[in-house]
Amino acid sequence: MFWRSVVGKLAITILLLVSFVLFILTILLLEFFENFHVEQAENEMMQTADKVSLMIEQYGDRELAYQTTGLIKDPASHIAVVYGGGDFWSSHSIDNLHELDEQWFRTEKSLNSVFSKGDTVKKQMRLPNGNDRAMIVGIPIHNNGAVFVYQSLDVVNKTKSDTTKIILLAAGIAIVLTTIFAFFLSTRITSPLIKMREAAFDLTRGEFNTKVPILTHDEIGELAIAFNRMGRQLKFHINALRQEKEQLSSIVSSMADGVITLNRNGDMLVTNPPADRLIESLYYENNLRLNDEHNKLPDPLNGILEDVIQEEKEAINEINIQGRTWVMIMTPLYDQSYVRGAVAVIRDMTEDRRLDKLRKDFIANVSHELRTPISMLQGYSEAIVDDVAESREEKKELAQIIYEESLRMGRLVNELLDLARMEAGQISLSMEKVDLNPYVERIIKKFSGLANDNKVDLQLIKKLSNQSITIDPDRMEQVLTNLIDNAIRHTGEEGRVIVTVESSANEFSISVADNGSGIPEEDLPFVFERFYKADKSRVRNGKKKGTGLGLSIAKNIVDAHNGTITVNSIVNEGTTFVLKLPLHD
Repeated sequence: MFWRSVVGKLAITILLLVSFVLFILTILLLEFFENFHVEQAENEMMQTADKVSLMIEQYGDRELAYQTTGLIKDPASHIAVVYGGGDFWSSHSIDNLHELDEQWFRTEKSLNSVFSKGDTVKKQMRLPNGNDRAMIVGIPIHNNGAVFVYQSLDVVNKTKSDTTKIILLAAGIAIVLTTIFAFFLSTRITSPLIKMREAAFDLTRGEFNTKVPILTHDEIGELAIAFNRMGRQLKFHINALRQEKEQLSSIVSSMADGVITLNRNGDMLVTNPPADRLIESLYYENNLRLNDEHNKLPDPLNGILEDVIQEEKEAINEINIQGRTWVMIMTPLYDQSYVRGAVAVIRDMTEDRRLDKLRKDFIANVSHELRTPISMLQGYSEAIVDDVAESREEKKELAQIIYEESLRMGRLVNELLDLARMEAGQISLSMEKVDLNPYVERIIKKFSGLANDNKVDLQLIKKLSNQSITIDPDRMEQVLTNLIDNAIRHTGEEGRVIVTVESSANEFSISVADNGSGIPEEDLPFVFERFYKADKSRVRNGKKKGTGLGLSIAKNIVDAHNGTITVNSIVNEGTTFVLKLPLHD
């Protein structure tokens, strides 16, 4: 409302102040002019009375004195001369004021002192008729006489009324001008303040480019300058805070570890995607939805938070949720000495635990693989040293076994080194363009003797629309050698191994299919892992024992060529390995 605004308050204050001053001034002026007019009229009447008394005393001719008196008196005044010998003279006036006689002047108590004591009197009194009020002055003359001058108070009242009208008119004009001036001044003063208020509202809406116009160079102008400077500083600091917030948000969002910021009540204030995954798992286990508890921290994290707040120290816990292992470090957050909440850093340790288990399994598998040949080397060498083998043929046979086991150990070490380099990303490929037809036939021909020895039918089927491919021929031959060798050795007599080579405009594929013992369904997901063997169901033929690393090495080589290798198998029906590579120009 207007009355509550600064403009209204300032204008009303000025108007009330000026009105009060004008009211006091008007009262004083009216009183002053009222007394002034009465005193002036009395002085004029007294001067007239002095002149009349002087003329009467000096002039011997009374008629001349009366004529002169008629010339010098005020037309609105009456003059009465009372002589000591009982004579009386009264002038005429233009007004209708009641004329007084000698008897009244001599009997009026308020005028008696003029005759008895020779005093000068000034009186305002009601005349004998009871209706008229008049001012009377009297001056004594010789022989116990007196000159009286009187006139109606209506003359003075009329003058006072005219003066009052003028004063009131001036006061009214002053109030009107003051009102206009008050509104002009208040508007002039408050206009910059209103603009500052609007600019302040703009700042609250985030419009930091808002500027207040500088219209004056007084205190309000300085305030506008300070406001604009404040807006620039506020924009600078808000931008700095926004950048820091965005930077912190980007850092938290890009962290591999989960981060949760909590208050004392367990409300989650800030989370990042890894933490969201843990929270979703916790809510799932507790049969809750994310909005059921207003983003409350679920158990068991809530209990950990309470311990951190009460004990005011860091807590480390391991949580197993949905088959995954999480390690959480929760640290209290302080507001000076008061714990206002906590921040939890969560790391998914599932892969680390798995890798740790793989490392332990790897060590156990390597130890197991090395223990057998070492035991055999030790046993057969002791037999030779102790002359257990008496004949030359027996010693040669034992030496042959020792030689084969040493070769097996060498292969195992070399394959372990190759696999370690591959898994470390240090595999290097010597890519070159290879003609498929002679390349594949050469590899098949290499296994013809082994197939014949095992009485296995080895077949090659070619469907080549593209006669060349860019690969590392040695590494890819290592893959095919492993697959074909495994197929032959796990296929019984009169069995069949079919190698199918196909090429199209975009893809090259080789499948190695056998009708051997097959792989159990539960073992299929693990055939490409290190040292994994399904010996319990696959009859291994041949004297050469494998290391369990061939398929793992093959998969790493195929992955390095950006290809895929898959396996399908049915127990006692056969196994098929399919290798696919994208063609490169």
